[in-house]
This record gives sequence, structure tokens and C-alpha cells, in this order.
Amino acid sequence: MSFARFSYSCLVYLLLPFIFIKLWWRGRDNPAYRQAWAERLGYVKSLANDPFCICLHAVSVGETMAARPLIEQLLTSYPEARLWITSTTPTGAATVMRLFGSAVEHSYLPYDTPQAMQRFLQTVRPKLFLVIETELWPNLYAACAQAQIPLILVNARLSARSARGYARIQSLIRETLARINLIAAREQQDAERFLGLGARLSQIKVLGNIKFDAPVAKDAALKAQALRQTWGQRLVWIAASTHQGEDELVLQTHASLLKQFPDLLLILVPRHPERFDEVASLCEQAKLSYQRRSHTQDLRATSAVLLGDSMGELVMWYACADLAFVGGSLVDVGGHNPLEALAFDVPVLSGPYVHNFQDIYPALVNAGAAVLVDSPTVLAHYLAAWLSNPEARQQAGRAGQQFLQQQGGVVERLLPEVDRLLNAKN
Repeated sequence: MSFARFSYSCLVYLLLPFIFIKLWWRGRDNPAYRQAWAERLGYVKSLANDPFCICLHAVSVGETMAARPLIEQLLTSYPEARLWITSTTPTGAATVMRLFGSAVEHSYLPYDTPQAMQRFLQTVRPKLFLVIETELWPNLYAACAQAQIPLILVNARLSARSARGYARIQSLIRETLARINLIAAREQQDAERFLGLGARLSQIKVLGNIKFDAPVAKDAALKAQALRQTWGQRLVWIAASTHQGEDELVLQTHASLLKQFPDLLLILVPRHPERFDEVASLCEQAKLSYQRRSHTQDLRATSAVLLGDSMGELVMWYACADLAFVGGSLVDVGGHNPLEALAFDVPVLSGPYVHNFQDIYPALVNAGAAVLVDSPTVLAHYLAAWLSNPEARQQAGRAGQQFLQQQGGVVERLLPEVDRLLNAKN
């Protein structure tokens, strides 16, 4: 073990008690944080008689949704294999179970200590390990290399800010990157940043963004159509995946829009379930009539806000909307995936903080499918402009749909690489 990885491992061990205290604390609002702690230390059930296993790590909801087309293709292409999905968050775990159920195995990915990672790999025994986006775990990657498990970094992205942070520990990152068999970068700029951190040119292929391959959820569209019929002719906008400090701005925007569009409905969907009650209180403070999805199925005509405090329905809410604001962007979080809205011909607005999707937003803005705003006032301006102009709104929606169609095919390009590494392992 190098001195850099030894120092890193000591730090992880020192932090573990505080990490579990944080899990327990978060468990006050979401009991799932207090469950399956053994898995976080690498103790998982054994799959004794399976011929081979493919492991895929998707941190949370966004990464799981992005990986969905790849997971579905792996299940089809390798029916004899067991597919083991790992998550980091309870919401990510719930998404895996909701989408795939018993078709896959699931556990939390252990915290990145040498013993936990080795214990996990010795139990699961994968023949290939895929990691969605930029999750650089030195001990996981070292354990894979030691066990001769090929490793693919899928949809690999690296922002300028992350690259600068990793550069401060470049010796550790360089040896971590050296253990990856394939870095499937989203775009050339990501590839160049990985090269700058010490990756080899032979490791990297620019395959595109897997999020463009997400299938349109036809069942969600049908449910949305049925809901819209019960709502009459109301215009609807959604504020999706909002974060603390953002909901107040969204409600302020909605209150101003109601003066011009008195029947306008806002579907407000906070990113984290533990904030549902807090956001309900914000609706009351804003003196806006609201209903919670968890409390009722029928929307009153007088309700100005529908609080989407349910799990697994965000795609359906996008399908219900005429316009979408994608959160995590008016506050400095980095934004969330706008493509789920575009799949239903819904134009997108976001705040200025979208660095997590810097490869998507400029192209969307240029295509006329998205607008970036820097304040609630500007957000209200663009919402009002699109709400009052159905033709412009529909044109923007069509532009987004065309953009999606032009960018697809990433899973198709990735599968030969998966097959090559599996055959090399065999």
C-alpha cells in the first residue's frame, strides 16, 4: 500500500464513528438511514451458486435513473449473470427496488476502507465492476485490481472544480485512476481533465452521456394524462428536485404568477423526503392553498400547490407539466438532470448553478429547449412568457425532444466494451 493510500485509509477509519453518528442523526427524519449498517462495512449476503456476477454502483436516485437503460440492457444481454446494484443513499436503494425488484441483487456500497471493500468483493465475487459517473474510491479500486476484477467508469464526468480539488491529492488520484480499465467519458472536455490528473490516453474513450438513453416512461405518461383530465384546463408548472433555500423562492415566484394566471397549478417536489414536512410548512407560511400527494388523490380546483411528497412519481409529474423548473440550481448545488422533462416535450428553466450538467445545458440553451435564470424575478418572467404563448412553449418542447434523439446510443456503444472485458476476464 502506498503512503498516499495508507494516509487516506487512516483518515477514513478516523471518520467512520462520525459518519455513523450522522447516519443515526439523519435517521430521525428518515428511518432508512438507521438500517443495513452492516452492509456499509462490507457484510452482505452470499450468492453461492451463481455462474457469475456483474456489479454496478449508482450513488443515489439520479445515477440510478441514468443507469436504467444500461441495467436493462445488461439483464437482457447476460441473462445467465446476476446483476448486483449498490447504492449510497436510502432513496437510491428505494429507486433500485422500485425499478428492478427481484431482477437484481442490491446492497449499500461499503465505506471505503481496505477491509470492508475486500470483504464485499470476496462475498459478491463480481467478474466486472461498473461505476456510474465520477466515484473515485481508492480502496475499492485497489481491491478490484488485486482481485483482477475489470473496472469501468461509466458516464465519467469531471468538472473543472472537481479537477482542481483532485489535483491537490494527485498522487493518490493518479494511482486510483491507473486501476481503471476503461474511463467512458461523457465528452472530450471530461477526457482531457482525466488526462490532466494522470489517466492514460489508452484508458479513455469518449462515448457520450448515458442519460440521453433514458427510455420514455409510457406508463407515467398515461397516468399523467388521466390526472390532467381531472384537472380541467389548468396550466401546470413543476419545480422539481428543490433544495433548502430554494422552495421559498419558488413559492414567491408562484404567488406572483397567480396574479396573471389565477388557475395556475404548481407541482412542488423537494429532492429529499425528509424535507416534505418542512416544505409543507413553507406553503402555509406563503398563504398558498396546497395539498399533499400523500394525503389525497383528488386535487381541489382551489389548490394552488400540489406538494409531491411521494416517492417514484417525479417522472409522472414531469409528464403532467407544461413547464419545468429543475432545482438545485438557484442555490449552489450544481443542478439536476433536465432530460426527464425534455422526454415529455416540456421546456426547462434552471438557475445559474448547473455545473453538474455543464455538458448539457449550453447545448439545450442553444437549441431553445432551456433557459437559465439568475433570480426568482427572471424565473417568473420566462414562466409567464411561455405560459402566455402556447406556440413558443410547444416549439421549445419539440426542440428538446429533437436534442434527445440526436444524442442517444451511448449504451449501444458501451456494450462491446463490457463484452470485451468480460471475455478477457473469462
